[in-house]
Amino acid sequence: MKTIVIGGAGFIGSNIVSMLVRKGCQVTVFDNLSTGYKTNIDLGANVQLIVGDIRDFESLNKAINGNDVIFHLAANVGNLRSINNPIFDTQVNVLGTLNILNSARLNNINKIVYSSSAAIFGEPMYQPINENHQFAPDTPYGVSKLAGELQCLSYNKIYGMKNVCLRYFNVFGVNQRYDAYGNVIPIFISRLLSKESISIYGNGQQTRDFVNVKDVAMANILSAEGKEISGVFNIGSGNSVTINYLANTIKKLLNDNSAIVYASERKGEVLHSLADISKAKKYLGFNPNTELANDLLEYIDWFKSEIEEAHNPKV
Repeated sequence: MKTIVIGGAGFIGSNIVSMLVRKGCQVTVFDNLSTGYKTNIDLGANVQLIVGDIRDFESLNKAINGNDVIFHLAANVGNLRSINNPIFDTQVNVLGTLNILNSARLNNINKIVYSSSAAIFGEPMYQPINENHQFAPDTPYGVSKLAGELQCLSYNKIYGMKNVCLRYFNVFGVNQRYDAYGNVIPIFISRLLSKESISIYGNGQQTRDFVNVKDVAMANILSAEGKEISGVFNIGSGNSVTINYLANTIKKLLNDNSAIVYASERKGEVLHSLADISKAKKYLGFNPNTELANDLLEYIDWFKSEIEEAHNPKV
């Protein structure tokens, strides 16, 4: 299978690339490297990197030509980032996705696996959240990811494509670097390793469904391999924990005794989030790992190795 992973130098994309290579696939990585890293991918006989932007249709279309499946992970990611710059968010996430869809159609590619987000739901009306939950995104990011979903699904109806939209909950794991806008887990670990206190916005009783990036990568590949599979699927662990529990678990794993600082709630953040993944289990064969502490320990080890590499780069 010849595949192109758009956003393949990023956190989730690079994990998909690694898994595809292990399966013997030919992989093209298309990435503008704004948040991705060349070091995330092993370039070789089965992997090539094309530096480009999904807003540039000509270079995008050239890269897509000749592939069998498209994994679309390129995005301006994050609620706060989108609030700060909603126009840029729309240009990348909405118009960029439309470019990919048009290129796929012109190149007779029938399958796009699109990375969506639980942000499309907004504050949930019930738990766990299934795929039929109403859409009520609270941020430009959530709106843009929903728009991308609807574009993919409309191409299924109009052009007979088999696009799959995967609604990620809180993904973490190897290759996820610290970003002040990003996931709470690398923020907590980075601060604690730097001997700084960690802050929790709100009372810490808000809940999240954390899923390992390895499971997310597998969900993408299962979606691609199911030639007749299309539609939307929630991708999480199917379990949720409070942010207080998360913080205390990480502190325990790092043998940290510092106090937690509590701050005011932030705009655009939901209070509770838990995925109903029964549809993905049934139709994709998705079976995620649920050992959060073990996954956190693996991630902490990787995070420490990145710090060590930064201080002692290979010659």
